[in-house]
Amino acid sequence: MMRIGVYQSDPVFGDVGANIEQAFKDLPAGEADLWVLPELFNTGYQFVSQDETLELAEEVPGGRTCRDMAELAANLGSILVFGMAERVENCCYNSAALVGPRGFIGVYRKAHLFFEEKEFFKPGDTGFQVFDVGWAKIGVMICFDWFFPETARVLSLLGADILCHPSNLVLPFCQKAMVTRSLENAVYSVTANRVGTEARGGKEPLAFTGGSQILGPSGRILSGLNDREKGWAVAQIHVEEARNKKITVYNDRFEDRRPELYGRLCK
Repeated sequence: MMRIGVYQSDPVFGDVGANIEQAFKDLPAGEADLWVLPELFNTGYQFVSQDETLELAEEVPGGRTCRDMAELAANLGSILVFGMAERVENCCYNSAALVGPRGFIGVYRKAHLFFEEKEFFKPGDTGFQVFDVGWAKIGVMICFDWFFPETARVLSLLGADILCHPSNLVLPFCQKAMVTRSLENAVYSVTANRVGTEARGGKEPLAFTGGSQILGPSGRILSGLNDREKGWAVAQIHVEEARNKKITVYNDRFEDRRPELYGRLCK
């Protein structure tokens, strides 16, 4: 039996210190072995220029946010997955970092950029990765990656037991779609969304949909939060349930695949 948790916040744009401090205040010790935080949880989302993005982005793992979150992971005795802007020389990625009680584990850079993210971030170059943390194998995807079913399928084929999904969702579809992503791959999924609104630089306001959720391999909602509240939720899981891909005694999600018919997916 393991415990996985989701954190739903309303960050103050640009106040990295305050947003990290809020996570320190909110996340309780001893409640979860894994916590998933939202996309860009430390900066906020609605950037207005490349210069601003570069200013707020940080190196991974050498920057302030990764160092502080590694300290939090040690305090909690948990694995943390959190979204942040990553700076690499003169470009930025919309990334998710993983840290644990022993320090940095890895980073994933978002493959599918949404809307104006294309103005400020470079498409991710890490590919889809699965991180073995001992008691489970964790696959990471970020927000709009959900729209492409290949993301969850590749991570599942790579052995992921849990899909960690930091998000800043403004479209109304994802939470329901992730039910299918979990069901079709028989994996746990943790979608960590944020709440609140942002309206910066004369842009149209963005309203974030909340609804963070933890789903089981059957697509059942195990725990979650509503569309307005800030806080956290936890679910107990049996990791082994994500390793049984059977549908019936005759059918298996992966063994019944017909890759020889799927060539079009790669074109």
